[in-house]
Amino acid sequence: MTVADTIVLARRIHTLDPDTPTATALAIKDGLIAAVGSPADVEPFRGTGTVICDYGDATIVPGLNDSHTHVVFGLDLARGLQLTDLGPLAEVQGIIGDAAAVAGPGEWVIGWGLDPNLFTGIGFSGRLFDQATGSVPMFLRMRDGHSAIVNSAALATAGITGPVDFPDESLIDVDDDDTPTGYLVEFSAMDLVTKVLPQESFEIRAERLGELLNGMAAVGITSTHVMDYAEGSGELASHLEATGELPIRLRFSPMVNAGASLHELQEAAALQGTGGRRWRVEGVKFFIDGTIDNGSAWLEQPDAYGENHESVWTDPEDFQKALRFFVERGIPTATHAIGDQGVRYVLEGLEAAGDARYLAAHRIEHIETIPDDLVARFAELSVAASMQPVHGTHHTRADRTDNWSVRLGGERSARGWRCRDLREAGVTVALGSDWPITPYDPRAMMADSILRRPVERPDVEPVQPEQALTALMALEGYTSHAAAAAGLAAEMGTISVGKLADLTVFEQDPLLVTPEELARTSVVATFVEGVPSR
Repeated sequence: MTVADTIVLARRIHTLDPDTPTATALAIKDGLIAAVGSPADVEPFRGTGTVICDYGDATIVPGLNDSHTHVVFGLDLARGLQLTDLGPLAEVQGIIGDAAAVAGPGEWVIGWGLDPNLFTGIGFSGRLFDQATGSVPMFLRMRDGHSAIVNSAALATAGITGPVDFPDESLIDVDDDDTPTGYLVEFSAMDLVTKVLPQESFEIRAERLGELLNGMAAVGITSTHVMDYAEGSGELASHLEATGELPIRLRFSPMVNAGASLHELQEAAALQGTGGRRWRVEGVKFFIDGTIDNGSAWLEQPDAYGENHESVWTDPEDFQKALRFFVERGIPTATHAIGDQGVRYVLEGLEAAGDARYLAAHRIEHIETIPDDLVARFAELSVAASMQPVHGTHHTRADRTDNWSVRLGGERSARGWRCRDLREAGVTVALGSDWPITPYDPRAMMADSILRRPVERPDVEPVQPEQALTALMALEGYTSHAAAAAGLAAEMGTISVGKLADLTVFEQDPLLVTPEELARTSVVATFVEGVPSR
């Protein structure tokens, strides 16, 4: 009989394994689940060196996985002042002005999380901050991460004096006389400014990443699918492993940008399987469109302002060729697709790949608005949906007065974040935060997906309550469905013999408490491959 390294006991264990749905004990050996059942079932695995972890009345679930984060790239996205949910505009101008007043020589005012609704009716313009900032350069990233507002001093520092041609659909917004307004759309445009921003040292970035990952572990996350492999990701992860241990496991999927060359595709393919003890490169991440809030998503019909009608790929057929490159090699793909036409085009591309698409797991990220026929297509093609319903609960309103809803109009905004419809159609629906676009606490994410409103705002009317998930569906979105979406169901996602011993221990049962109680319940411990990380 195998002698377990650890035996774990609790009042209730939700395995999410249909063969043994509940248990009260489990045994761990070499980072894997060796036995699941009652204390009597695991007693034969006890040896003289076995550690016993008895969590009493707590509830254990499979380790929570955030299916969409940017933990390294996000260090840049989340620099400076956090402006999330701040407003009105005058308040933000005051905060920016105060920061500019104390900025030293060569320093910038940097912020993130800026609400696009602040500019409703007046238009996006960085000049609105010129008086507050004076000669101090300013870079404020919008909450969607796909656009930014910069002041005139920043434009001058970056040498931006007029429109710029990009290989994708990025944009430097200009007036009728070709004078830049300070509104930058998509990454190629923002990169012109970010490359002249003061850079953080490697040591500071490593410290910030360590703090971030420890914070994730503290709220129950044991792993995350990182939707990029930003410059320095491998070095930072290796550094943290060399000086200790990563508190959670990281799965990086390098971005394949619009217009990528064959050489760039080959480079991304060559990275597959590289990594360290608790991190690896697996899969790739595409963008087919941008975001609805900034007008760069791909809709079947333009929005109320005549925008949101193009792919980020200037020639969308190049996207399908690049997609097939990875599909045919059995490399998992994840594609950011927010608008209905963008989602449709990705599904068509996967269908066109034929049976090769079954060589690996393929998924679409975000899926903010889709018609009925596309719900069924996900199921027919076995494509997973990776979603962040918290974007809807925090960034849209039931009365449809928000920027996202105004742009789409009533019919299309009523199709937003169709989590429940997709689940009932038999689709794998993984959940995540898209950190730093929204906070990463999975307890709040799950609560919001059940309530369809911010859990901390009982005064707010739910948005599309018919799309609410059950508590079990929400938990599956962070466990079994998260694993299936990445093709990792054989490794993780349920508490089953032979799978990784990734566990999250809650003070209360997440399937029995109210959503409000779920958001507040304590995380007693997290285990990564059988080792408690806190």
